[in-house]
Amino acid sequence: MTNPANVQKMLQTYGKQLTSAKRLARFRRALKLSRSQDEVTISREAKRRELVERIAREIIENLIVSNTENPVVGSILQQLEHETGKQYVFEYPLDGMDVQILHDAQGGPNEVTGPERQEVMQRLWKITLARVDATML
Repeated sequence: MTNPANVQKMLQTYGKQLTSAKRLARFRRALKLSRSQDEVTISREAKRRELVERIAREIIENLIVSNTENPVVGSILQQLEHETGKQYVFEYPLDGMDVQILHDAQGGPNEVTGPERQEVMQRLWKITLARVDATML
């Protein structure tokens, strides 16, 4: 036979477990809703930032080096010249290595190297990102 006290105790335990499970389910739903709203906002911003960076990289790697007549490229190079006071030419060497940066000097074109090269590339990247970001809807 079953003892009514044991049955009562077992039912109380199950009741507590059921109440805890309901609370946990409500908490998980609330957490999932708040997280999904954050993810939507973050993912939209992240996708846009990723697209802007991809387009900027494409502009730097292909259009600037090809000396294209693209107005966006022209405005980027013009702003770079305005900020640095120098006119730069970007080209890939025949061996296919990294892009070369040249600027006109008294003795002819000189290759930009070292910290100045890094500074020019960073400035070019920032200008290109800003320009792409401003032109995207």
